[in-house]
Amino acid sequence: MCRLVIIGGVAGGMSAATRARRLDEKAQITVIEKGGYISFANCGLPYHLGGRIEREEDLLLTNPKKVWKRFRIDARVREEALSIDRTHKTVSIRRLSDGSVYALPYDKLILAPGATAITPPLPNVEAPNVLQLRSMEDMQRIRHFLQSGSVRHMTIIGGGFIGLEMAESMVERGIQVAVVEKMPRVLPPIDPEMARFVEQELRRHGVSVYSNNGLKALRGNAEKVREVELEDGTVLTTDVVLMSIGVRPNVGLAKDAGLIIGSTGAIEVNHYQQTNDPDIYAVGDAAEVVHTVHGKKTRIPLAGPANRQGRLAGEHAVTGQAHPIGTVSGTAIVKVFDLTVAVTGLGEKLARDNGFGVDTAYVVANHHAGYYPGAQPLRIKLIYDKTTGRVLGGQVIGRSGVDKRIDVLATAIQFQATVEQLTTLDLAYAPQFGSAKDPVHLVGFVAMNQRNKISHGVTLDQAANDLLVDVRTPDEFASGTLPGAINIPLEQLRERIGELDPGKPITVFCQVGQRGFVAERILRETGFEKVRNLKGGYAMATDE
Repeated sequence: MCRLVIIGGVAGGMSAATRARRLDEKAQITVIEKGGYISFANCGLPYHLGGRIEREEDLLLTNPKKVWKRFRIDARVREEALSIDRTHKTVSIRRLSDGSVYALPYDKLILAPGATAITPPLPNVEAPNVLQLRSMEDMQRIRHFLQSGSVRHMTIIGGGFIGLEMAESMVERGIQVAVVEKMPRVLPPIDPEMARFVEQELRRHGVSVYSNNGLKALRGNAEKVREVELEDGTVLTTDVVLMSIGVRPNVGLAKDAGLIIGSTGAIEVNHYQQTNDPDIYAVGDAAEVVHTVHGKKTRIPLAGPANRQGRLAGEHAVTGQAHPIGTVSGTAIVKVFDLTVAVTGLGEKLARDNGFGVDTAYVVANHHAGYYPGAQPLRIKLIYDKTTGRVLGGQVIGRSGVDKRIDVLATAIQFQATVEQLTTLDLAYAPQFGSAKDPVHLVGFVAMNQRNKISHGVTLDQAANDLLVDVRTPDEFASGTLPGAINIPLEQLRERIGELDPGKPITVFCQVGQRGFVAERILRETGFEKVRNLKGGYAMATDE
């Protein structure tokens, strides 16, 4: 009989426990959880606070009584693992209810301790109205403040996924919100020129956004923070501060036991989630993963990978075998008011930093056939290796159909597809679901045209010394254009081609790039060799 002990519940720990039980009915399985809940939908916490999910109990996936009744798993809440004795194979456990300590023996041990929210070492950071959102208990504390009726303004430090989900939820409750992000734009996994559309959406709904700006001080006292001072001197008067800077893996238990902590700061594991002690596994936010694209160890604290890791570790612990764990692409998606924003793989800078010869392609296309009612524009950025054509990353923003496209791109990345292979995908088509040329096909076509030198995409910075030719209509041109640009509408280009000097470098542009490509081809087919098309068009080059 295998004595399996799991430290930590939620995604990784409970996935491990239930998988182990399904494969070994005789195993003695014990789960130790420091908090009061062994399994809850932590991704749903902001939506309960915002009122979308009305009942707290709807967030609770199971409880100790249920897992005992169905799986005969002994789940113990409000108990903390203090240390691991690898020689005698025991874990020292403290009951938080009375402080008593006992030794729990194991044959196999799975560590799923998760991560802790990062809090800066500033005076007053421990004040009761400086909060975080990682657990049910955190959510209950925030809800207590909200129900008091005293919260009119919340400052959110960190413009990542949780921070923006909370921003939306608080606005829906009628609370004023400020989001502070130290990076140049909110949602740091998204490239800046894409993330600015998210900032526009936030501001459109009344959220104050302070990007490229960090937290300097929390003004007030140990009882209450009343003001937040930013690095540029801005002072925000606020009622509640939510720290959403990021998370730090909980590796103290593992480190003290002599387990190897990787260069990322998380626990080093092999492809079966085993640590350097083969009888001890690590899963979830505290464990390293291998990135699909660059193949290096990294940390990606997401629920999907944690569930898969837990399932595999539970299987391997009780059977001694399992299919090796897959790599992780960091696929993530978030709703920001009326926008959906998704990312997979590497962003442009990170791809360059990892030694890839990077190029990018942009497309704006309807999420289903334009003639069918309700079509909404999708904005896609594709990052690829210009030498091999391999897809390295993708980012999608829109109001509908974002999830479908990001999952297609994530699958392409997982199987190391090229941009040419994107164009051959046999995707479902009916007018209410897509188009015969899906947006994924279109961004693949753009990238393939660039690789085959049929089109020469360029960013505005790269076109700094070029003649800019706006090929939009006169009305579009009059409503705003790039500095120094001249207007020759696409439909007049052939007749007015004599106005351009074929010996000078020219960059053509339209609103999103499609008409610009047609203009580029017209000019190239008539002897212009120094003509390029502005990537993403005017919409990508400006904040308009």
